[in-house]
Amino acid sequence: MRAPRFPWNYQQIGETLGEADENILGRIYEMTQQEFDGDFTKMHVKLRFRVTDVVGSDALTQFIGHQHQNDYTRRQIRRYRGKVDGVYDAVTTDGYLIRLKTLVITDRRIQTSIKQSIRAISKDIILGFAAKSTFAKLQKGMLGSELEEALKEALKPISRVRSAVVRKSQLMQEGVVVEDGPTLDEVHQEEQRTSAEAKARKAAALEAAMSEEDEEAGEDEDGKAGDESEEVDILTAAEALESTEKGAAEETPEETPDEAAEEPVAEETTDSAADEDLTSLTVAELKTRLKSAGKPVSGKKDELIARLQE
Repeated sequence: MRAPRFPWNYQQIGETLGEADENILGRIYEMTQQEFDGDFTKMHVKLRFRVTDVVGSDALTQFIGHQHQNDYTRRQIRRYRGKVDGVYDAVTTDGYLIRLKTLVITDRRIQTSIKQSIRAISKDIILGFAAKSTFAKLQKGMLGSELEEALKEALKPISRVRSAVVRKSQLMQEGVVVEDGPTLDEVHQEEQRTSAEAKARKAAALEAAMSEEDEEAGEDEDGKAGDESEEVDILTAAEALESTEKGAAEETPEETPDEAAEEPVAEETTDSAADEDLTSLTVAELKTRLKSAGKPVSGKKDELIARLQE
């Protein structure tokens, strides 16, 4: 399904199924403005298109109006705010009859006389804008911000306006069809060229990513080879150290006479250590040792030690 040729250049808006062309003609397709042009601030706006012709696999449509979602409209109306509705039938320069419904929200409640003034000014702005515009330009003004800004600027001297929008539009009667814009064949060629460029960019990006992965894999292999060589060097050094230690153990010299002569000194050191151990014992412990040795246990500590050393 494609939007009108002018001003939307047969933009693709969706898909539909049908066994024959007659089953598709007159079908109405709805979508949000965010899906249509990518403006996320207009996600609450629903656009309506009617299929008017079928050319091959393309269903050509006509814009028949738009509408703000009811939830969004209810959120705008709060306590202590003023609400002014208006319904106006406007005719464009190319003969299209459109019914426009406006919604003006003020910051505070207003009197009935001010509401009447707001409706009168809104009517003049809407009818004047439509009288100077084609149907295509009016679509741009409604879906964009041109018409809303014109309403706010005109209503500013009367009251503080929070928002002024065309909340709904309906195509009542078609006028002169303008044959401006690219043809369907030109649109197909442009889409094919764009698709081919996108595929080429995707293939180039994929090839670049694969080459980077190959380079990283080669670097990893080089790093692994270096690690393996380092491990081999470490093992070789460890084996050499082990063989050196074994050779040193085998070459250990036998005990010399001087070392044998030094052994009594060690024994004397042991005896002195034993004496020091006896002096550290208590009298009761000394008597216990004397009793076990079958010696007398009477006397002072020095006498007991001397008796044990006999």
